[in-house]
Amino acid sequence: MQHTCGHEVVRDLSDRPADRRAGFARWLADRDCTDCWKAARDTDTGSKKDWLAAKRAEEQQAAVAWAEKFDMPPLEGPEKALDWGERSRHQLVTAAHTALVLEGTWDETDWTVLEEKARAVTRAGWWIDQRDAEGADLVELLEAAGEKDRGTENPFR
Repeated sequence: MQHTCGHEVVRDLSDRPADRRAGFARWLADRDCTDCWKAARDTDTGSKKDWLAAKRAEEQQAAVAWAEKFDMPPLEGPEKALDWGERSRHQLVTAAHTALVLEGTWDETDWTVLEEKARAVTRAGWWIDQRDAEGADLVELLEAAGEKDRGTENPFR
């Protein structure tokens, strides 16, 4: 696959489930190859802390732009959790769109329903707690969040 750095790297994706290979390949192609990534990190004169802060700032900027574009509500919670919650929400919802719509069988109508459910969850801590979830699991996670917030009734049915 061709990386953004211009290098072409052959990578065996057979260890990934078939339905996740295309998305992972796309994700890899949007990044520098491993060697260039390591070289950039190693030659950076700043510390790891500076590198991480710059990376988080870049991710935060992308999450804020995404939230504005898709009319996502502001998150609630402790000040120190808000940015992390926004990044987590952005990453999980975009991973879900890739898994369910781009690689899956959903159409935009199905997606619109799920997107509304995602807008209903405004607690930053909830999104942070789900940060390691697979995109395809967002349906079940949002249904569980709706049931918890409203007793045992599922508001999404």
